Amino acid sequence: MSNQSLLESTNKLVDKALKYTNISEDLAYRIKSPNATYSINFGVKLRGKLHTFQGWRCVHSEHLEPVKGGIRYSPEANLAEVEGLAALMTYKNAIVEVPYGGSKGALRVNPHEWEVHELERITRRFAQELIKRDMIDPARNVPAPDMGTGTREMAWIADEYRIMNPADINGRACVTGKPLGKGGIAGRVEATGRGIQYIIREFFSNPEDIKKANFKGGLEGKKVAVQGFGNVGYHASKFLQEEDACKIVAVLEHTGALVNPDGINVEKAKQYLSKHGSFEGCEQGKFIKDSASLLTEKYDILIPAAVEDVINSSNAENIKANLIVEAANGPISFEADEILNKNGVIIIPDILANSGGVIVSYFEWVRNLRHIRFGRLEKRRNLEQMKTLIDAVETMTGKTMPEKFKNQFANGVEEIDLIRSGLDDMICDAYRKVREAMIEHNIPDLRTAAFKTALDKIAISYETIGL
Repeated sequence: MSNQSLLESTNKLVDKALKYTNISEDLAYRIKSPNATYSINFGVKLRGKLHTFQGWRCVHSEHLEPVKGGIRYSPEANLAEVEGLAALMTYKNAIVEVPYGGSKGALRVNPHEWEVHELERITRRFAQELIKRDMIDPARNVPAPDMGTGTREMAWIADEYRIMNPADINGRACVTGKPLGKGGIAGRVEATGRGIQYIIREFFSNPEDIKKANFKGGLEGKKVAVQGFGNVGYHASKFLQEEDACKIVAVLEHTGALVNPDGINVEKAKQYLSKHGSFEGCEQGKFIKDSASLLTEKYDILIPAAVEDVINSSNAENIKANLIVEAANGPISFEADEILNKNGVIIIPDILANSGGVIVSYFEWVRNLRHIRFGRLEKRRNLEQMKTLIDAVETMTGKTMPEKFKNQFANGVEEIDLIRSGLDDMICDAYRKVREAMIEHNIPDLRTAAFKTALDKIAISYETIGL
């Protein structure tokens, strides 16, 4: 395993990319250095005693405001990890061109050790500490869910902001990833996994990329392994299986792995895992306790979707996948990245591949500020136009349009359709720009090209604000 912090590892990747830019040394230092990190200790009285919790919120870059990045709950959370994740958010936001700086937060807590009502009290106290320091604010700092948190926690935080700022008409925009009934948006829960699907499709739409990865044919039938079967890993594997006919041949969890060379039914495997907490005894495949050992098996596509540093200097040499798509943040260490590149493994990096979450978070934030759902004003008008078009076609041809097509037109465009369309457009556009930068500047890999793309955009932002 790497002894470097995530921030140190990220900065090494930035240094590689800086060689392909005209950014000065002093500006590069400013870009890489976190602006501010708040360490917060607070107490909550639970189960008859006072418990002290420690949390952090790092603002890595304010070249654009608000800053954006999730809050994770983990017993292993620490300051160095938060700063590294905040840096990744800075570069990720720049690549996909959402108008945010980078931030990240964490609370050192095991959410499984507390009852729901206890976790709510902990979350609200943490939110209070952040809100009064302007570390949660629709115009300054907008958190979202991350590992160990979800729509429930975001609803608690948003409500706490409402209590402390009752006159803020845009208060719902203080966090994203909220439940649908509390200002959330359709498609946010699936967003990161959906983005993984879209970017893999985009990769396979380029014959040169397919050839470089030593693939034959398209995406259909490709053997996929997913490491981490939480929200992101589940949705990515579900969509790839159901819509692109991929074979999900291995699902790796910390409690063990499920393997089936003929393909795993993702939905049934998820239901079993949710019920039993492990794949042991699942009829969808063979259970293997040592899931880490399966990372080095032969797959067409490997999707690490759990935590940092799972592919490192100790196992990188033995990785046999043609294509790795980083659904997690920092799943490949700097040393491992060097080894994989040398061995010809194609990597779609985290700052590009897993940006679906922040893209749809951006849509939610905009929706909260607009105070109206996407498509509300034009839906009925579009339906009337479509009905007129169907009538015109039937009149001109003298034939009746098949009912299945009529029904598709009659249903119109829902908000979820617009969200998915926007996500597809933004993440694939980002991939194309990174790929173009790689080719134009003769950059050896997508990760370095992605960081170069981000750095160029951030540098322009700093110049426009006089830095």
